[in-house]
Amino acid sequence: MTYPAALEYMYSQLPMFHRVGAAAYKPNLDNTYALLKLLNNPQQNFKCIHIAGTNGKGSVSHYLASVFQSAGYKTALYTSPHLKDFRERIKINGKMIDKQSVCDFIDQYKTEFEKIKPSFFEMTVGMAFQYFSDMQVDIAIIETGLGGRLDSTNVLSPEMCVITNIGFDHMEFLGNTMKKIAVEKAGIIKENTPVIIGETQEETTKIFIDKAKELNANIDFADQIYHTVSHQLIKLDDKPYLKIIYSKKDSNENIEVLSDLIGVYQLRNIKTVLTAAALLRSKGFKLSIEDILDGIKNVVKHTGLLGRWQILSENPLTICDTGHNESGIALVLEQINLTPHKSLHFVLGMVSDKEIDKVLQMLPQKAVYYFCKADIPRGMNQDDLKAKAMKHGLKGESFNSVKEALIAAQSKAKKNDLVFVGGSTFTVAEVV
Repeated sequence: MTYPAALEYMYSQLPMFHRVGAAAYKPNLDNTYALLKLLNNPQQNFKCIHIAGTNGKGSVSHYLASVFQSAGYKTALYTSPHLKDFRERIKINGKMIDKQSVCDFIDQYKTEFEKIKPSFFEMTVGMAFQYFSDMQVDIAIIETGLGGRLDSTNVLSPEMCVITNIGFDHMEFLGNTMKKIAVEKAGIIKENTPVIIGETQEETTKIFIDKAKELNANIDFADQIYHTVSHQLIKLDDKPYLKIIYSKKDSNENIEVLSDLIGVYQLRNIKTVLTAAALLRSKGFKLSIEDILDGIKNVVKHTGLLGRWQILSENPLTICDTGHNESGIALVLEQINLTPHKSLHFVLGMVSDKEIDKVLQMLPQKAVYYFCKADIPRGMNQDDLKAKAMKHGLKGESFNSVKEALIAAQSKAKKNDLVFVGGSTFTVAEVV
């Protein structure tokens, strides 16, 4: 099987949530267990860290992988969705799984797949776990796909669990209140396994504390341990970095951190990473302070992470970000307000199976909008998006593709204007 044929099989034969939505969602782990049994349970052959959360879990996963890489560990990373290449989901030391391994996996198990009928995501989890096992990794950083309790990755016995935060997303599966969503995310907490919560949130804190107590799991809240003293954007060797000073609870010394992920929302993610790294050191992992700081500074270099407040061009200043739910968009808007600009040109594409009105009502009415459709079945038609947006006072034109919209925005932008591309991971995927 060639690599294009393997991709065609995966995309056409296996239900893929990120393309078709709810039809691909399986509300239990039966298929995952059946698939892993077929593979001789590769997830039992490597140490791992399991990460969930509404926003920030991708960044935290990449930060931790980068820290382990800096310390010399053979580090696996499983994340989703991908932006450009399916193989972004499965990496070791920042290098994507090779095409032949993808082909071999499909070839070897295709007949069994037809009996088990896994979703795209279930199959990808099996592929990743087998690859990590075969490559004998030292540590694997595993990001959940959707939720936690019923997510296909929730078959692990991790060294540590991390839940970054709780916000409104995927409510059709996880529940329509913060508490219900928190219960689903808390489903990754394991007996006698430490858990770190990134953000203390009034509605959800008790749920996490009670779940941890029930399972005898030590629990820490990162934002109660680290506090931001100051932050600024600096240039070092002609490259932008976020420079942050943190104070630590019960310590007289401040910590200076540089990050090549420059969105201000990384301030909270880095608190989670620092807390996790300290706990991992106490569990015997050899992570020096230098390793931790180097990993945070070089996450893009080490892991190839894309789409997190990523500068696409300087003239006109063009930036993209994958933030797409209410809390993610709120952080993006905060960052836009902190970025000096005269006029805002907003290239906006969204998916059709989400409640988007709450996001649309958050967006600035002064911006000029370029409505577009990402090239996936779930993408909302650009004219439908424009019609919905107009009800919220957003004005602009519609375009047949993301690239057409971006070209139009950049051509209309004047000196000192800002062009922003976002609204959906899939919109961003077409410009990075």
